[in-house]
Amino acid sequence: MGCLESELTQLQLVYILIKPKSLKVCRQVGGILSSPGLGRTLPIAICLFTSFLYLHSMPQDLSEALKEATKEVHMQAENVEFMKNFQKGQVTREGFKLVMASLYHIYVALEEEIEHNKEHPDYAPLYFPEELHRRAALEQDMAFWYGPHWQKDIPYTGATQSYVRRLHKVGRMEPELLVAHAYTRYLGDLSGGQLLKKIAQKALDLPSNDEGLAFFTFPNIASATKFKQLYRARMNTLEMSPEVRERVIEEAKTAFLLNIKLFEELQALLTQDTTDQSPSTTPRHRRQEGSRAQESTPSKTPRGKAQLNILSQAPLLRWVLTLSFVVATVAVGLYAI
Repeated sequence: MGCLESELTQLQLVYILIKPKSLKVCRQVGGILSSPGLGRTLPIAICLFTSFLYLHSMPQDLSEALKEATKEVHMQAENVEFMKNFQKGQVTREGFKLVMASLYHIYVALEEEIEHNKEHPDYAPLYFPEELHRRAALEQDMAFWYGPHWQKDIPYTGATQSYVRRLHKVGRMEPELLVAHAYTRYLGDLSGGQLLKKIAQKALDLPSNDEGLAFFTFPNIASATKFKQLYRARMNTLEMSPEVRERVIEEAKTAFLLNIKLFEELQALLTQDTTDQSPSTTPRHRRQEGSRAQESTPSKTPRGKAQLNILSQAPLLRWVLTLSFVVATVAVGLYAI
């Protein structure tokens, strides 16, 4: 057994990277077969073959299953008009304020339910409040974007309310599904969220000290890549029945669909605001104003022409008056005679 253990140590890292439990199986099999008569080669060969069979008989890790199952809906979310414009740097301050306000409501609900269920066996290994929770950061951002009275000023859209209702329902009635929402939100923030931060900072000309972008900053995570690896490893330790596991996967899809509806609603709101203020409506108003001006101008033009006509006829009028005066004078003279 000692010789086998020595050689297994050299392979330990490989087995741990592939599947931690496979090393345990390998050792058990090796311990049975490592008799002096069998030598060292047979136990190692059997060990490797057993590990191979074990790996292929194991169900897919939860983190891998979630990534695979949500690939299509994830792509749909990235191709919603709001997100496509965002990724191109076509983001306005009003649009960014809207999405940040929605995120505030969503994370308040999510983290309330996480706190209520932090000791639940299907969530406890994923409880990282200091590293992940976003409510405090979003409160800073709300104050930056909406001012000191932000709590009564921030919008609360219909799609946001639907998202919040779903989070509360899951937390109170199906807490084992919280992992799906935590997975889609927090790992997304540590991945694509960092790119969105850079885009917003540039497009909105925000200060380099991350004011207004606290949501995207994780001061207690030194390496996002390593933390995501840790988080996925913790997810894979959750012991779930096949039925619960399938429900978690479906809930992750639901989380993406809720995000899609939110983005579609925000785009519609922005489009409506643009239509209300669109230059295309301005010419119509200008044309109406021009028409009114033209309607009022003709009333002035005849008066102007009348004045010109009067002035042009003034010499004739003077001749008529002069002749009348002469005639009157002659008539008076004749009358006097």
